[in-house]
Amino acid sequence: MTQPNPNPLVFIGTYTQTTSDGIYVCRFDGESGGLEPVSVVSGAENPSFLALHPNGNFLYAASEVQEFEGERQGALYAYAIDPLSQHGAGRLEFINSIGSGGQGPCHVRVDATGRFLLAANYHGGSVCVAPIGEDGGLQPLSCFIQHEGASGVNPARQDRAHAHSINPDAQNRWVYVPDLGQDRVVIYEFDAENGTLAPPQSVIWPPYVEAEPGAGPRHFAFHPDGRHAYAINELGSSITTFDYDSDSGAHHPHLAATQTVGTLPSGFARANTTADIHVHPSGRFVYGSNRGHDSIAIFSVNAATGGLTAPAIPRWHEPTRGMTPRNFAIDPSGEFLLAANQDSDSVVSFRIDAESGALTPTGEVADIPMPVCVRFS
Repeated sequence: MTQPNPNPLVFIGTYTQTTSDGIYVCRFDGESGGLEPVSVVSGAENPSFLALHPNGNFLYAASEVQEFEGERQGALYAYAIDPLSQHGAGRLEFINSIGSGGQGPCHVRVDATGRFLLAANYHGGSVCVAPIGEDGGLQPLSCFIQHEGASGVNPARQDRAHAHSINPDAQNRWVYVPDLGQDRVVIYEFDAENGTLAPPQSVIWPPYVEAEPGAGPRHFAFHPDGRHAYAINELGSSITTFDYDSDSGAHHPHLAATQTVGTLPSGFARANTTADIHVHPSGRFVYGSNRGHDSIAIFSVNAATGGLTAPAIPRWHEPTRGMTPRNFAIDPSGEFLLAANQDSDSVVSFRIDAESGALTPTGEVADIPMPVCVRFS
């Protein structure tokens, strides 16, 4: 069995609105949990969210902009990872960039075959798919779908569709798109041969699951048991648990909400929005980030139901030691969590207690301007 690299590369996407140069590459220290800066690649504006190719040789970035090549759209960037980077070089080489078809792409994922990049355009309220060439470069879009229809109850944030993430399942057949503006998790069937998305073919079941009004679903995570999934709700500061079965029907999967829990401590009255969610590799814990409370909320998972409860630890909201934890990542070993504090220009390292799920600061802090996304190689 192949063991995880104890010192993998870490790629950090940023907003380039202040002093950031673009995408930062660091070397992770599997003993201390710290990050050592290696290189940075510039050229893309707001390369916020990142995705790695399954072969580990390519990196993709969503350029979260409103105009690209004279069109009202964002951009998708492709990079080659220096083959020597696993031994210390850590350079990214620009391959190419293409338009995303909609404005403000905020989330990207590579499908399991490595042949397609999927993206969600937040401001445009749309999703798209781009074929990936043998050299890792991106080809013209093979699919573009504009979300239409109902909007949510929050006029300031839910005036129209806002696709916020795009998440293929383990079978690479179904794709789940939390739409913050529509209060829905939209479900697509993915054609991995042609790189297209289509609503599940059912006349008795709509191609989405409704969220609670005003919840604003944002990111989505699968439990490793293959039977449960979770959506973190940005506007509602909550997490919804779903029963999940990818094989429950010939034309659509089963996704049913079973529980919604708040991510904030009792009595917290200031403004807050949630951002990111991850399931620990052990499946025993779920973590979600609070922006405003500036913390990571920690939950224990009921192995039978997938339901979430506060763990039996002194503090189940761990401060991120910074402002606006937009994104975070758990290292492949499951021993560390890195929190990206967007508005205090820091990535802070925490050690994870394997038994309780508690987070303890390691004292390691990396100075990265406006970090938005953390990705382990």
